[in-house]
Amino acid sequence: MSSRFPPLRQLLQELIAIQSVSSVNPALDQSNRPLIERLMTWLETAGWQLEMLPVPDHANKFNLLATLGSGSNGLVLAGHTDTVPFDAARWMYPPLALTEADGRYYGLGIADMKAFFALALEAARGLTAAQLRAPLLILATADEESAMHGARALAAAGRQFGRYALIGEPTNLRPVRLHKGVMAEAVRLLGRSGHASDPRLGNSALDGMQAVLTALLAWREELQQKHHHPAFAVPYPTLNCGYIHGGDNPNRICGECVLHVDLRVLPGLDPVVLRSEMAQRVAAVAEKRGLQWSVTPLFEAIPPAETAADSALVQACERLTGHAAEAVNFGTEAPFFNQLGMDTVILGPGDIAQAHQPDEYLALERIPPMLDILGGLIRQFCLK
Repeated sequence: MSSRFPPLRQLLQELIAIQSVSSVNPALDQSNRPLIERLMTWLETAGWQLEMLPVPDHANKFNLLATLGSGSNGLVLAGHTDTVPFDAARWMYPPLALTEADGRYYGLGIADMKAFFALALEAARGLTAAQLRAPLLILATADEESAMHGARALAAAGRQFGRYALIGEPTNLRPVRLHKGVMAEAVRLLGRSGHASDPRLGNSALDGMQAVLTALLAWREELQQKHHHPAFAVPYPTLNCGYIHGGDNPNRICGECVLHVDLRVLPGLDPVVLRSEMAQRVAAVAEKRGLQWSVTPLFEAIPPAETAADSALVQACERLTGHAAEAVNFGTEAPFFNQLGMDTVILGPGDIAQAHQPDEYLALERIPPMLDILGGLIRQFCLK
């Protein structure tokens, strides 16, 4: 039975000690298999059914699905196993060791979000399959911090394994039911270089990009006028031109120019459609000027996510926390779980301000209320 889990502090210590960095830089990227296998060791001794699911096309990356009980309409307690890279020299406390100080636990991933797995196990301590009318599942995913390969693979497989999902990302114990999508696009113009003394010798990609910027900023105004969602502090989609580079010398006509654009997308907007609209505006400028052009994603878009306010899970989380469900601007794995038919709420004990920071910490006072929330959800959605 699940009382065989080690004590909570030991769970936290062992999870923090296992490196599981994911990064788009291959030199920093690591397998999450050791952490998955540690979770499996604990869960297997407690009688959970285990599936370690390789992430297609990503060697040594795995998702873990652990199930206690059987049937449909289960509750999924979900989180990602990876952390961002870290610079130990900038930490006061050792990043790969659990340290208790000043009423806090310190360690890499303690808030974002390894502690959630330990708390999920603690909340399930003592449960047996015979006590459940609907299954309780723990889902541990790969590569959320880099490209969400784990959650994307689950969505692509289309397998349904739960009705409700709670993602334990850091939200200060406040439920989140919707967030914006994230897109990053590269706009590239190719012209013809030439001597700056005679504009007829070339075709400036930099001049063309100035016109593209004007067109994109006009499109931004259209998007903001047309789309509005009052749940967000910034209630419209945003477009930020954050990087531009063109040319190599002042006495040469610029032959190539690149612009990077960030878009934060409201629920109801489709990143594929938005990319097409952006491309149309770039094409109109480039073709008029005789420039070659392209619009390509810097990474695969994170779709927006929204779970209905009247969802049983949303209402349960509001009741257990005493807070109305909110909207946030950062992305999570929620849209991929929504695609699998799961009502999804993001709710965890950490603070997003601690994520990706040296001396990342979790306040000890956050642990009891998070355990109460998890216990309440298990009672409502799983117990007989």
